[in-house]
Amino acid sequence: MPAGQEIAWVDVIPPDQWALYKQAIQAVRRAGIRFLVGGGFGLAAYTGRWRNTKDMDLYIVPSDRERTIQALAEAGFGDYYDTLPYDRGWIYRSTRDGIIIDIIWSMANRRAEVDPVWFQNARSLLVRDEMIELVPAEELLWCKLYVFQRDHCDWTDVLNLIYAVGPQIDWDRVLNRLESDVPVLRAALTLFGWLSPNRAAKLPQKLRDQLGLNEHREISPEEEEARIRLLDSRAWFAALQPRDRPLEV
Repeated sequence: MPAGQEIAWVDVIPPDQWALYKQAIQAVRRAGIRFLVGGGFGLAAYTGRWRNTKDMDLYIVPSDRERTIQALAEAGFGDYYDTLPYDRGWIYRSTRDGIIIDIIWSMANRRAEVDPVWFQNARSLLVRDEMIELVPAEELLWCKLYVFQRDHCDWTDVLNLIYAVGPQIDWDRVLNRLESDVPVLRAALTLFGWLSPNRAAKLPQKLRDQLGLNEHREISPEEEEARIRLLDSRAWFAALQPRDRPLEV
């Protein structure tokens, strides 16, 4: 499935918000800086379901950090730090008229930085009238596996991503990225296998053998939905949501 083909971007992104996103995109491009889009845009492109977080995540290599910050400042985007302090060691948060543009060059836990491989495997996506490059599904998954905090956990995104594109993911690259952290992925895939065993059965057998994942019996759609609701009663599971309904988590 081509990335983002199910999203009617004109319908889901209000014009005033898109105008600001577009200004940020064009400002960074004028500075000659290559970037990849992740976050809510990236997840929507892979899952076909939108969640309006009023922000856009732009991933860059660390050496482009200062030039990117300058480009956004010249376009009228200010530092969000004055509103809410944040850790500037891995991210720069710029803001304008209620929209946040996050510039990211490292994982928050400093596990890894953006590197050229991210760009080599990027996919293109047309959002309204702008062609952008997406963070690859493999690197998006890798990053989100580590976001497991008391006040913010990305494992709902992890489960949605695996459901949507798990059979197509380059799992060897994911495993190489994780190195000794493979048990984190095993935990996520174990949870996924319980949540949606029918879909989990479509993951590569090689991956399941490597990680020692148990086979689960097939379940009915009703039982799958019941398990999904056990984790959260809100509209969080992309595959169950109508295309015109935004995700709530």
